[in-house]
Amino acid sequence: MINKIYDFIEKTNMLAAGDMVVCGLSGGADSVCLLLSLLSISEKLNISVEALHINHCLRGDESDRDEHFCRELCTRLGVSFTAVSCNVRDFADKNGLSTEEAARKLRYAEFAAYSKGKKLATAHNANDNIETVILNLTRGTALKGLAGIPPVRDNIIRPLLVCTRAEIEQYLSSLGQEWVTDSTNLCDDYTRNKIRHGIIPLLEEINPSVVETSVRSLSAVRDEERFIEDEVAATLKECRKGNKLSGISGCAEVIRKRCIARLLSDNALPYSYKRLQQADDILLKGGKINISGKLYLVSDGHSIELISISDKEHQTVKKLLQIGKNSIFPGKSLVCEILECDDLTKIESVNKKLTFYMLDYDKIIGRAVVRNRVFGDKIMLKGRSFTSSVKKLINENIPPAQRDTLHFIEDDESTIFAENIGISQRVAPDESTKRILRIYVESMN
Repeated sequence: MINKIYDFIEKTNMLAAGDMVVCGLSGGADSVCLLLSLLSISEKLNISVEALHINHCLRGDESDRDEHFCRELCTRLGVSFTAVSCNVRDFADKNGLSTEEAARKLRYAEFAAYSKGKKLATAHNANDNIETVILNLTRGTALKGLAGIPPVRDNIIRPLLVCTRAEIEQYLSSLGQEWVTDSTNLCDDYTRNKIRHGIIPLLEEINPSVVETSVRSLSAVRDEERFIEDEVAATLKECRKGNKLSGISGCAEVIRKRCIARLLSDNALPYSYKRLQQADDILLKGGKINISGKLYLVSDGHSIELISISDKEHQTVKKLLQIGKNSIFPGKSLVCEILECDDLTKIESVNKKLTFYMLDYDKIIGRAVVRNRVFGDKIMLKGRSFTSSVKKLINENIPPAQRDTLHFIEDDESTIFAENIGISQRVAPDESTKRILRIYVESMN
């Protein structure tokens, strides 16, 4: 088993000559095995080893027993030992956490504080790894979650991931080395323990070597995960500038989504499978989705960018429609003119290049107003027998940079004109039309 651990350390480049390794020592079989294993290969690796014990103060005398055991063990082995006590229950109550989560947070906070400039070794083993994968799968995960516990993360290393719990206990027994048992690990109070004591034994009925085989399976998954991450890193290096990703629409879907996920996580923004799917959709088709507060992902169908859009940009701008110039946006006007219509085909012939829009002025109901787009806009376009969502039409046809300055006209009944989209079937000119409302957009620059 020691050779297996040494080979794993070498393969994953966990340690370098001269490293000081802090061993997280709880007193359980796994952590005792970790300490003894590191000591046995410390000379070969040219490393130094010390131990850190976190007393969570959750089990009264039993917690104190564990600390005493660890102290005595390190004294016998000649290993530098430090013990730290944490008030887990108080921290859990103040922060609304479960006892398990509060203990983990406090434990890793102490680990981080104590291991600055050093390597921190934790005793996660192959059983822990398969339990983690099952837990991730139950809650919902992607390839990264199916890869299990990473062997190396920042300064944290996990040399025992290739060893099963049975191998660890057999190794300690062969040395005549005792360990302590945390009584909470023997019950099913925690979700992980339900997996440990319920699901894993069922899997072992199907394959008695399921934990051993999982070591190879998860190693393969980690290799593929690492390959994808390398591809993502290379893509980001080439295509990311600040909070904008350009030129990734031609990449594989998994690369696109991971690049977007990295963009969001670098800005401390949460994301889910559904959110990444939405973001990927607008990356390919164009559009805008709200991420958090005023932050939006905006795409023109080629690039995608995380930008802040103020509330002011969502205010409705509305004015009574005038014959002549209508200005509700800086730099452009909506020009409206009335044309007498004695022959519709002549006007259509003049407009064969569609340089302006035409609608039957006398079919307008009540007062007409010109405005920007509003939430829930719908229009039945000319030539269609169904109502379409303006948002969908915009996402399919209009670049994001133009969407906030589109002109709309509505009368007392509905939307009758949408810039760059078309007019309503209800006001479409026909053979009975007497007056045409000609509409076009004019740049003021």
